[in-house]
Amino acid sequence: MINLIGTYECTVDNKGRIMIPSQLKKQLDGVMTKTFILKRSVFQNCLELFPHEEWKSVMDKVNKLNRFVKKNNDFIRMYTAGVRSIDMDSNGRILIPKDLITISKLNKQVVLSSSINIIEIWDKDLYEKNINNPKIDFAKLTEEVMGNDDSNLS
Repeated sequence: MINLIGTYECTVDNKGRIMIPSQLKKQLDGVMTKTFILKRSVFQNCLELFPHEEWKSVMDKVNKLNRFVKKNNDFIRMYTAGVRSIDMDSNGRILIPKDLITISKLNKQVVLSSSINIIEIWDKDLYEKNINNPKIDFAKLTEEVMGNDDSNLS
């Protein structure tokens, strides 16, 4: 599993290409020559960029679902809607398809944000609004999510 670190501000050119920052490329060393998977986020108005091995791990879980259960079939269809296989070009850029740019409301200024083993691609303004959302008490959220995990006790 890859553990990515960092938040990077980038620009999208007129053709929909984003230059991957060198610090991020270093972290992706060994997987950059492989295909990436780009998809819409389930919970946020952003895109998710999966290194191929990380996507394979997710798909291994999805493939265990019984497709003769309607909700499973509906989930698979919706989860994989718009999924694209993309490659990084020789200049270290990825091309975001126009429909995914529209869906995620990407403008010229974007943020590439590490999310453990994937990269979220956000419109910069939407990212800032999401990170600074006054409706979310981050300290409380942290306690609720991480505070009941006794395996962290030393």
